[in-house]
Amino acid sequence: MHWRLRAASASAWPARASRWPRRPEVAIGVNVLLTGFEPFDGQTLNPSWEAARALDGWRCEGAVVRSRRICCVFGAALRELDAAIDELQPQLVLAIGQAGGRSEISLERVAINVDDGRICDNAGCQPIDVPVVAGAPAAYFSSLPIKAMVRDLRAAGVPAAVSNTAGTFVCNHLFFGLMHRMATRAVPVLRGGFIHIPYLPEQAALLPGVPSMALDTVIAALRIAVATALSVREDVRETGGQLS
Repeated sequence: MHWRLRAASASAWPARASRWPRRPEVAIGVNVLLTGFEPFDGQTLNPSWEAARALDGWRCEGAVVRSRRICCVFGAALRELDAAIDELQPQLVLAIGQAGGRSEISLERVAINVDDGRICDNAGCQPIDVPVVAGAPAAYFSSLPIKAMVRDLRAAGVPAAVSNTAGTFVCNHLFFGLMHRMATRAVPVLRGGFIHIPYLPEQAALLPGVPSMALDTVIAALRIAVATALSVREDVRETGGQLS
């Protein structure tokens, strides 16, 4: 299965988002931090970074996107995220990660306070049942309007869904660390969360039967996600749950 974006102009996406409550116009100078990971587990690329870096410098609703690559290493990933936030002073952070095997853009709902590596990270570490932050809450919810984001993505022809697990590898580690920082420290970050994306076609070609999504579709999806996160004040009230 391979997804490519249905033909639609970029100017149509914010118009679709406008059906939901919107914030006042974003002030000039607002920074959006978009992070992607380095390759891991023997891969030669990571679609999260390929997509994130394509949007570095992109302007949306008076805000400018800045992209930073994050290492796939427990602990060090959080230090790099902290450094990027300290440098850029973003008001919005979207962390992006690869979820091989998924067929759609996944808007993550919840980050859990546990590292439990099925495989080693890029430094050879494999924590098992270790808290991301000792003494912190068991979980944090995303502060993004994830259901409005799903709705806008689907309206543009991009397969998307709310996800209730970001795993227990470095993606969830980064997600939890981001939300913990937001919960325990003052501005600049006002809103943040995590998005998982599928393999690229060139990755899936080596793994028969595994779904993929074209890079241009992923990039377009992230544009929509950023625009919605900047413009929607309160999330839409509709189901995003799953039976199992």
